[in-house]
Amino acid sequence: MRWFFVFFFISGFCSLLYEVIWLRLAMAQFGVTSALVSIVLSTFMAGLGLGSWGAGRLIRRYGERLRIPALRLYALIELFIGFSALLVLHQLQWGRSLLERTGLSSSWAYYLASGICVAFTLVPWCAFMGATIPVAMLAIKNDFSNESPRSFSFLYLSNVLGAVAGATLPLLFIELVGFRGTLKVGMILNVLIALGAIGLTLRQRVAEESIQLAEDSGVTSSPHSLSPGKKPLLLLFATGFTSMGMEVVWIRQFAPYVGTMVYSFAAILGLYLVATFLGSTIYRHWGPRHKKEAVLVWALLGLFALLPLLATNPEFHLFSLLRLAIGIVPFSCILGFVTPMLVDRFSEGDPDRAGRAYAINIMGCILGPLLSGFVLLPLMSERWALFILALPWLAIGLRRVWSPAWLRLDTVPMWQPASSYAIVLVAVTLVFTNKAFEDQFVPREVLRDNTATSIAMGKGMYKHLLVLLCYKLDTLS
Repeated sequence: MRWFFVFFFISGFCSLLYEVIWLRLAMAQFGVTSALVSIVLSTFMAGLGLGSWGAGRLIRRYGERLRIPALRLYALIELFIGFSALLVLHQLQWGRSLLERTGLSSSWAYYLASGICVAFTLVPWCAFMGATIPVAMLAIKNDFSNESPRSFSFLYLSNVLGAVAGATLPLLFIELVGFRGTLKVGMILNVLIALGAIGLTLRQRVAEESIQLAEDSGVTSSPHSLSPGKKPLLLLFATGFTSMGMEVVWIRQFAPYVGTMVYSFAAILGLYLVATFLGSTIYRHWGPRHKKEAVLVWALLGLFALLPLLATNPEFHLFSLLRLAIGIVPFSCILGFVTPMLVDRFSEGDPDRAGRAYAINIMGCILGPLLSGFVLLPLMSERWALFILALPWLAIGLRRVWSPAWLRLDTVPMWQPASSYAIVLVAVTLVFTNKAFEDQFVPREVLRDNTATSIAMGKGMYKHLLVLLCYKLDTLS
């Protein structure tokens, strides 16, 4: 199993390396706006979801007739991912050339055309990334059946740990060897994963006979004793929707305190992934000894979703990194706990179920940024955008009837629902009592769209205009 941990650590590193650089390359070709950030993030996640769902379905249909070890198929997928380092840069440039020929003047038409170019470029490569987890789960099911029921959380944990490194170390590589050189580093690592996986299958000759052996012994597809129902899937959709939607809000909300777009995005992403890894680690130790979690976990998720309001309050003079930690870490930690928990409970080690559950989670990750970038941020302040995204968890905290079946038990102590009501009250108080960045300017007039937040302030000869872009703050006198 340790080899799977190594493979998915490196794979997670490469995935985030590509995401950070592809975002920067896409901005260079199509513009630097919150809307484009939403498009790139949603497209990246769409490819992951498509690959996860598709791989799960194919495994369900053809897994028993697979003529090569699943680990060797995984190696082939990693090899294809490595090819993206050579092609994505040129594909984005071709997309920009085609877009220039259209002469689009409408912003919505431009974003639609840009989104199509980005989608055709990134979705196929991201689909290969999304396919890795179901295929690796099949390999674990064939070779390590005892570890299979919680194999998703194992792979998820190692993948997130690699992503933590992938959100930070590429910045160093970019400074040393540039974007092209950093992409080549990712390609080399993907090739090494492929070679390592192939070498492992050559050492384990029995792996090629494992599927037929399982069929002969009658353990090919162990039936699930109890259908998990659809509520875990609804919760997985909600976790993806709120987390990625909030990430877009965070980028603009923390921009006055963090700085330029590339580094602020990397800092936010790095802290988000570190906290997710911590939450997943807690779940891996907690899971074998518990069958249900406290009801107030879901209310806390809603409260912690609103902590960025406290972290970005201009009345508090804090270091930028501390602001990010207060605003992002608690929410992401609980998210890292509940996401693998829900997938493990729904899938029970089955690659098809895991692929479906992960794809639904990613579907939420696709729609969340689009809602934030194109609807919430142009129409309202970050305060109300976060409140809307936190509402599902506050509602679950208030009414246990919306919670999964394993939470609606008579044995739940009464202090837990009471604590949930108190947590929701604190959350609502945060929304109405904290000051936003623009509240420090009086008098002021604030206008918003999907590109920037503009703040006009002062009177007479002392008028100033602040333009809060998704990547920096410009001041005009």
